[in-house]
Amino acid sequence: MKAINPATGKVIKDYPEHSALAVEQKLSTAQRAWESWRQTGFSERSRLMRSAAEVLRKDSGRYAELISEEMGKVMKEALAEVEKSAWVCDFYAENAETFLADEVIPSDASRSFVSHEPLGLVLAIMPWNFPFWQVFRFAAPALMAGNAGVLKHANNVPGSALAIEEVFRNAGFPEGVFTSLIIDIPPVEGIIRDPRIKAVTLTGSERAGIAVASQAGGALKKTVLELGGSDPFIVLEDADIPGCVKSSVDSRMLNAGQSCIAAKRFIVVESRVQEFEEMQSKIMGSMRVGDPRDPRTEVGPMARVDLRDALHEQVQRSLAMGARLLTGGKILPGPGAFYAPTVVSAVVKGMSLYSEETFGPVSTIISVKDEEEAIRVANDTDYGLGASLWTRDMEKAERLARQIESGGVFINGMTKSDPRLPFGGVKRSGYGRELSHHGIREFVNIKTIWIA
Repeated sequence: MKAINPATGKVIKDYPEHSALAVEQKLSTAQRAWESWRQTGFSERSRLMRSAAEVLRKDSGRYAELISEEMGKVMKEALAEVEKSAWVCDFYAENAETFLADEVIPSDASRSFVSHEPLGLVLAIMPWNFPFWQVFRFAAPALMAGNAGVLKHANNVPGSALAIEEVFRNAGFPEGVFTSLIIDIPPVEGIIRDPRIKAVTLTGSERAGIAVASQAGGALKKTVLELGGSDPFIVLEDADIPGCVKSSVDSRMLNAGQSCIAAKRFIVVESRVQEFEEMQSKIMGSMRVGDPRDPRTEVGPMARVDLRDALHEQVQRSLAMGARLLTGGKILPGPGAFYAPTVVSAVVKGMSLYSEETFGPVSTIISVKDEEEAIRVANDTDYGLGASLWTRDMEKAERLARQIESGGVFINGMTKSDPRLPFGGVKRSGYGRELSHHGIREFVNIKTIWIA
């Protein structure tokens, strides 16, 4: 399994895939580890999880370089990703016992309560765009709940998969409590159906979500799916335009635009749209694109050449239908998967940039006449992951936020994930929640105990 540097197009390393026999041995080891791990108390689990956070912080530079090399993230963002991974470890080390405490519920019993008990082995199928954070936001709560984690990572980040396994090993976790499988896609269905796997979580594309949900459903196994997004960024007439434009660029260009919860559709009332377009296109048109290891670089390459080419094709189709290019819109010359930061305005229903997810450094601007149309356009999508709403009127903001069909709404701020807050989507953005106390309870047996 080859890891290819998207900034140069060169092979970093060819990782041998695990054979069917090796996978069987790893699942057997994980099962034995879980049978012991489930009996381990919260104090010991917390100690080890805090140790994992320490390992991440101690070697953050090496892990950030690995992230940058495998998928093109600029170093500043890669370092922030490692730190955020350590944060989620600390968060669940501190809070898991409280989140999973017995819940006493009065009934006709002399005593009745709900306990939260681990399920067993949880298979995580994870994407490349945040190769550490996506894994740790699953692993920290799953392991703290007493489950064991089995990771099938994206094919282009095998080094990250093995490095995460190394983090847990160096932190002192028992062998098998967290396992990375270096395998291609075809063996995954058999692993999902393996009776030792009790649940599956996936972050990825809509197509992958449909396949995994079907396979897990056929085996009657719980799933959590965090899929694509086409998040609206709504700018009302009384918005602070300089502030929201800065946030719009930060949100759209994080990770070279390769984020499920990045703002993708900028829905701006017509009285402010010209001002918004001018400011956003000026900032994005001047951003420095280049080597992600160079501290001066603001935008690195996309993760793969095929993804860049597909994005360019989306842009070209919309321009051919009458959209207006304000900046960018081109594949940059030279090796690697670089694409110019792009702003496209005059986007209307029927164009690919209106209806499809854009996974890369492309901003889509849609003009609307008023707040009523803004909410209608925001909800006119198959997706429902996150949303951002900009206005000075807080009473209006809360009222409109309740009308937006998404898993989260951020008022006067960019959409982001936070260990303290539940994260997930509705519609074709998936179901279930990660993070917060909601996330740790996704993979436990919520057991009623009734005493006469």
